Amino acid sequence: MAAPVIMIHGAFCGGWTFDAFRRPFEAAGRKVLTPDLRGHGAGEGLQAVVGLSMLDYAHDIADLAAGQDEPPVLVGHSMGGLVAMLAARRTPVAGLVLLAPSPPWGVAGWSVEEGVTAFGLHLLGPFWAQAVTPDRGIMLRYSLDRVPPGARRPILEQLSAESGRALWETLNWWLDPMMTTSLGAGPPAAPALLLVGEKDVVHPPATARLTAERIGAEHRILPGMSHWLPGEPGWEDVAGQSLAWLETSQAA
Repeated sequence: MAAPVIMIHGAFCGGWTFDAFRRPFEAAGRKVLTPDLRGHGAGEGLQAVVGLSMLDYAHDIADLAAGQDEPPVLVGHSMGGLVAMLAARRTPVAGLVLLAPSPPWGVAGWSVEEGVTAFGLHLLGPFWAQAVTPDRGIMLRYSLDRVPPGARRPILEQLSAESGRALWETLNWWLDPMMTTSLGAGPPAAPALLLVGEKDVVHPPATARLTAERIGAEHRILPGMSHWLPGEPGWEDVAGQSLAWLETSQAA
């Protein structure tokens, strides 16, 4: 029987990220779960994410994975990709599919946009103790740039606050003495496929390559694509490549 799939959304988002992306997996006979990370459910409010760590997210996903009948495949987008990598170090998984993942501790960004985002957070003051609200302008410019105009508004309207602490642990890892997002030593936790858009400036191909090398993942660059891999034009091919890889990897 095919391993179940848990899809993990990125910062400021929710399980709704995968409303379309999940369908090919289900059509292929796989059970698919698309949980909201802690504090990200509809109507939870700003304070629901205050103080949450990347480890809170990782432990929640690890617990969900451990509760399945067999080790699942974890599919993570952006920050959710890093959550998937951290969770896979805490419970057995059948495989990882990482869509433009945030890099783990020790992998430095390569783009100006990555640096601006990391340092720009400090303009918010003690943001690590706050709920950070989404910047729609940044989302439109860097994440949703290839999403058709008519499809952008529904996405923007569903965005929610993100934990400043989780953002700090992810984007400013060099200032984190606890090395929260470190994957530790040892062999890869599971076979992994990493997909990144050629035009992605949030987590560009150069950064993605270093992440892939860190975990021993197969690394593919998607021509013409940007950051919103689960929903921008071409997402069907992203899902198709993911499924084909699952069928031929140890995750099948």
